[in-house]
Amino acid sequence: MKRLPLSFYRRDNVLQIAAGLMGKILVTNWEGIITSGRIVECEAYNGIIDKASHAAGGRRTARNEVMYAEGGIAYVYLCYGIHHLFNVVTNEKDIPHAILIRAVEPITGIEEMLKRTGKPKADHTLTRGPGNVSKALGIRTTHSRYPLLSKELYIADDGFRFGKNQIATSARIGVDYAGTDALLPYRFYIKGNPFVSGKPK
Repeated sequence: MKRLPLSFYRRDNVLQIAAGLMGKILVTNWEGIITSGRIVECEAYNGIIDKASHAAGGRRTARNEVMYAEGGIAYVYLCYGIHHLFNVVTNEKDIPHAILIRAVEPITGIEEMLKRTGKPKADHTLTRGPGNVSKALGIRTTHSRYPLLSKELYIADDGFRFGKNQIATSARIGVDYAGTDALLPYRFYIKGNPFVSGKPK
């Protein structure tokens, strides 16, 4: 199992990168406790021209400034004051592309994931939805800017591939404010996978 190289993240097509993340493994290693899951759902955000993006229109704030860094680092932000949402920053410096990881299928450290989430038993809600992904894997806003080639937080390729007919696209979830951009097919997910977080309206 190899970490994805920086060249994977620093390409200019955020949709191509998002599609390529399907089936890859998101790994955390906090103080020797390893948890991991296979990515089965994500959403691409196409920077300045994308009205659903935090960087729409070139917006720069203390929160989203990390999006303007070189690709290959984490962007973790707080949603509704509760959920820590993990994003992959892509492309080159000053091009704020990012990909939200919405769901993973647990692989390693399920007992630890149960402790972190407070769930009594492992079911499909454990890592379904971006808030649950971060909670189960121990990812918090303090990990924003973490390099994705670090020992503590990375995405790896174990050679597994979903078939092309297994990967579907749809409009993103919860971005109604983005007008016509809310309809763009920028969400990627695995058909029939029980960890996928839901269907858009």
